Amino acid sequence: MSLRNSILIIAIVLLVDQFVKIYIKTNFVYGEAGQIDVASWFKILLIENEGMAWGAKIPGTHGKLILTVFRILAVFGIGYWLYDASTKHSSPYLMVAIALIFAGAVGNIIDSVFYGVIFDDSYGHLATMFSDKPAGTWFHGRVVDMLYFPICEGNFPKWMPVYGGQPFKFFNAIFNIADMAISTGVGILIVFNKKAFAKKLSLGTNS
Repeated sequence: MSLRNSILIIAIVLLVDQFVKIYIKTNFVYGEAGQIDVASWFKILLIENEGMAWGAKIPGTHGKLILTVFRILAVFGIGYWLYDASTKHSSPYLMVAIALIFAGAVGNIIDSVFYGVIFDDSYGHLATMFSDKPAGTWFHGRVVDMLYFPICEGNFPKWMPVYGGQPFKFFNAIFNIADMAISTGVGILIVFNKKAFAKKLSLGTNS
């Protein structure tokens, strides 16, 4: 698989990711007040987070800036990995996986770097682009999530230790297209590991 095709995958993922995020950001109110129930197991719900998994964040005044800079450096590393894989004519599985991971990482970085100054906030009203009162500053934007799949809800059995009788929800994570791209790329590397790294394994065998 050529580097050009990998760049095409990256471009498509980024365009779809940013289109969806901008649409959701400007047409949905933050939180459950703006939720749309597409089905009992699929909802569109605008939330924003600092950019780490499960809404986690680095504490402190500069925590968000540190996270954003780290993610940018990581993207440069992933980009080099993609270029290196292309020069070595690596497996299409590996090329697609790296391209998806790269696109997903860049998609969320765009939110972190630019959204704080492009948009005002979404709390209680629809956000607007290029507002006179932006929600934040450069490198301090929040990542936009919207895909929510609460497939199963209920309560744990009362006889269960610790959690007995407490409510549970599966699956309670809310994510975006960029997250899906990263997860798919990682999934390809895990499920098709031997095919993804076939060329490197063969070189190791012959040496």
